[in-house]
Order: sequence, then C-alpha cells, then structure tokens
Amino acid sequence: MNLASIIDGHPDDAVALVSRGRPTTYGELQVQVAALRTSLAGLGIAPGDRVALLCANNWFFVVGWLAALGAGAEVVPLNPGSPAKELQAQLAETDTRIVIAGPTGADAYNGVDRLAVPVEHVFVPEGSRVEAAEPIEPLFELAAGADPAPVVDRAPDDVALLMYTAGTSGSPKAAILTHGNLLSNLEQSDRVAGRSLTPDDVCLGLLPLFHIFGLNVVLDGALHKGASVVLVERFDPVDTLRTITDHGVTVVAAAPPVYVAWATMPGADRDALRTVRIVASGAAKLPEEVAKAFEDRFDLTIAEGYGLTEASPIVTTSVGGEPRFGSIGVPIPGVDVRLVDEDGEDVIEGDPGEIWVRGPNVFKGYLGDDEATRRVLTDDGWLRTGDVAIADDDGWLWLVDRRKDLVIVSGFNVYPAEVEDVLRAHPGVADAAVVGEPDPYSGERVKAFVVEEPGVHLEEDELVDYCLAHLARYKAPARVEVVDEIPRNAGGKALRRALR
Repeated sequence: MNLASIIDGHPDDAVALVSRGRPTTYGELQVQVAALRTSLAGLGIAPGDRVALLCANNWFFVVGWLAALGAGAEVVPLNPGSPAKELQAQLAETDTRIVIAGPTGADAYNGVDRLAVPVEHVFVPEGSRVEAAEPIEPLFELAAGADPAPVVDRAPDDVALLMYTAGTSGSPKAAILTHGNLLSNLEQSDRVAGRSLTPDDVCLGLLPLFHIFGLNVVLDGALHKGASVVLVERFDPVDTLRTITDHGVTVVAAAPPVYVAWATMPGADRDALRTVRIVASGAAKLPEEVAKAFEDRFDLTIAEGYGLTEASPIVTTSVGGEPRFGSIGVPIPGVDVRLVDEDGEDVIEGDPGEIWVRGPNVFKGYLGDDEATRRVLTDDGWLRTGDVAIADDDGWLWLVDRRKDLVIVSGFNVYPAEVEDVLRAHPGVADAAVVGEPDPYSGERVKAFVVEEPGVHLEEDELVDYCLAHLARYKAPARVEVVDEIPRNAGGKALRRALR
C-alpha cells in the first residue's frame, strides 16, 4: 500500500485540482507526480528519508506531497509563513534531506541559516531568488523513453507524515502519522451518512495544506474519491465567495474565522453558496451566534466537528444529523471515544470529562519526545486529547474546553471558552480570548483579551460588570485588556500561550 495511490483509478479527463485558475486532470497529475517521484528516487530518496514541503495551497504542494510519498519518503509540511528561525529548527529536528518550495516558500526559506540545517537540496521555482537553490522545473521532466520509478510499497505502520501540531500549549511537536493512520481516517469519514464525497463534488481547498485538516480532510479526502479541489492561497471573503460561485463548489470546510467573515460581510450575495451541499467547521470551537447568523444569511447549516492532528484528524462530526448548535456531533464509524475523569475512569453521564480516542487513525507518537508521547498515549492505545466535553442523552458531544487551558481560581475550575462566549455576546466585542495569570491570593485569576467592534470604545469596568451579570464571580475576569487582534494559528485556534 501507499497513500500516494489515492489518485489512481479515476478517469484521466476528470479535473483533480484547480490551482491559480489552471485545472489539472487526474491523468495529468499522475504523469507529473510520476516524473517528480522518479527525480526524487534519482536523488537517492528512499524509505525513511524526509522531504519537506514549503508551499502555500498550490499545485507545487500537491505534486510534491504525492511524489514524495510515492518515493517512500516521510513528508514534512511546513508553514511558509513561519519565521526563518522556526523553519530552521524544524528542518534540523526532522533531519530533512530535500526541501521543495513553492513561490511563497522560496521567500520564506531565504532567512534560514544553511549551515544550521542538514538539507542536501533545495528546489524552488525559476525566478525565485534563493542562494544555492536549484530550479524545480527539471524535476518534472521524465527523460525520453525512460520508465517512471514505481510507487514504493509501504506497510500500514510505515511513517508517511511528520505534521507539526498547532502548538497551543508548549512548543509545536512533530506528530508521527502512518500511511495506515491517514488512509483509515479517510475510510472512517467516508462511512458517515451524508458526508461521503462523489466524483461530482468540488471541494474548496482554503484550509492550509500544511495543517492536517486541510491536508487529509480536504485534499486527500477529495483525491481519494475522485472529486476536484479548488485551491485558494489567500483568504479574501469577497474573492473566495466568488471562487465558490465560479467553480460550482459543493463542499466547504473551514475554520470559524472564515464563517465569521462571511456572516458579517456587508452586501454578501445570499446565493453565493447556492451550489454548496456540505459546510463543515473544525479546528476551533464555532460560536453559536456565528452558526446562526451564517444560516440566516445563506440558508445553510454549518456542521461542526472535532478532531486533532494526532487522530489524523477527524474524531466526531455532526454532518448528516439534525443541527444542534454548539455540538461537535458524534464519533465517526471506527473511532472509539470515552469521556474520562482525572482518575482515568468514565465520567457519570452528563458530567464533563476528557475526550479519549482510540482507533487505527491514532498516531504513533511525537518525533524524538518519548516523554510527551507517554503523556498522551496509554498502554492500551487510548489518546488523551486534553479536551473536555459532555455528552447528551443521544450521545452528541459538546466541547467544554481544553483541560490544559483550565484556570483554577481558589480551587474552582474555570473553562476559558465559557468566559469567552459571554464576552463575545457583548455587542461591543468582536473577539475574545481568556487565560489565567498568577494571583497571590487565589492561585490564579482570569484575564481577558478583547477586540473591539469598529467604532466602539470599551471600558474595563463595563466588561467586568457584564461578565459578573452572566457568570459566577470567580469566573469573571479580574482584568481586561483591549488588543488589536487575538493571535491564532492556521487552524483558527487562539494562541493562549502567546497571550500569556
């Protein structure tokens, strides 16, 4: 087996992807991937070697991903928006041999200290100004009469991907995901009633491909079923709605900030999403008021789900069920879920508990960090997610918060998401995030960061009093700071570590 084979068996003339306005059929994609796979093999890439992708959402990433997998390599997708110091550290940590960069990635690579990383070859598009880099274009040319290198057979337990986690607590870590992990999650999600893709579907490739949601849910999910992906490199609310209309997009998956932008955008065409049949949200909690405003405007229900890099990523979804605003749905087929207390015992029905996950989609561990791996994986294969949820009588899950982000005030637990929901309900607050800060009397106290709505000026006392009217006193912020924006990762999660 090899995950790269997901592009095989589809009609040659069917469109696989659209990048920068240019369509690529499955037949063309197979030829391009085979040529690059052959070039990588010629450079000595073999199972166990690592190839990094430093690309935005474009053709370079897709061909690089499939070719490197097919050559047997372990692929390391990196964020082209990362600072050079972070890229340098990740390339060194993963012992990457080859970097394939797209136009944006070439610019990002310019600040990396070449002496500090073990990279042997860096390939960039012609015209990119990167010292000592090689042009990538010749790698897509197969010599006349030459046979392409075959796809390397891999076992389900062989590593396919080293995906850096979101890093919302502590430093980002490289999660080790296998061919079997990724393929099993594609097959599990395909068994969800109402979610299965068809070759007629057109998926919006807006989520970054260096993020597991964009990579294995959107891109791999579409290619696995012979559907099309329209890649979007930069989100602009107006332009992206136009892209959906122009290409007849049928499936939209995005993080909550995208839906906030569309739900509040002045003059948005109510029919802009008329071709869409599935709208999914993940990577962060979707505020109920956003889901309702979006439905009122576009007459479409957002199906919220839950997943994480370490689960490849989908764990639950509400696709195919009656909408329950605020719920992350039910576990997908083939994934076991428990809600567990601090002693590792199942919680009483209706009580909050940490989500534990088990299934063939659960990762092998973190690269070079056995201690971190032991903290999240039990001996019998359960993944401790660090996320807290409750279940209703029908088994639908409701995300409460991350256990790691708990603020403990005088021995009482405060879940930041609860306070954030109250703050966002204030008419003058556009966005909010909550963290704990040390307090000499109560151990910790709640601090809130808020973004004001345009033209609004908020006073700290006003917001504290507002929270006191809706929350127990120990949950209300002791301090409120107005900021220009809440820092978020590529998946839309608030980076509370940065706020602290």
